[in-house]
Parts: sequence; C-alpha cells; structure tokens
Amino acid sequence: MGLSVWQIVLVVILFLLLFGRGKIPALMSDLAQGIKSFKTGMRDEPEKDEARTLKPEVTDTAEPAAQSRTTS
Repeated sequence: MGLSVWQIVLVVILFLLLFGRGKIPALMSDLAQGIKSFKTGMRDEPEKDEARTLKPEVTDTAEPAAQSRTTS
C-alpha cells in the first residue's frame, strides 16, 4: 500500500501544473521566511518572560498614608 514511483511523479506533475514554475520559488521563499520568523519568536519569548519575572512591580500604597499622618 506504499506510494509507487508513478504516483509520486503524478503528484509532482500536478503540482507543477497547478502552481507553475514561477510560483513555486515564491511559495518556498515565503515558507522559509515564516519558519525563520517563528523560530525567532520562539527564541525571543522566554527572554521576555524572564524579564517580567525579574522586575516585580512596586506599588507605593504605603507612602500616601504615611504622608497624611505627618502633615496632619
């Protein structure tokens, strides 16, 4: 039930007829660019997560209460 050589040749010929010689390199270029972009995004994402965990948010809720006591 495997693919024979004739079936593979038929698929390749149909692919060439449908997309033509000019569109195939453009499709492959777009595909490669998308893969590179995805890899870059996956590589950059952990760095952003680490930066978020290393910088805790500081809230100044205690200062206004302390200032109101000293000014009264």
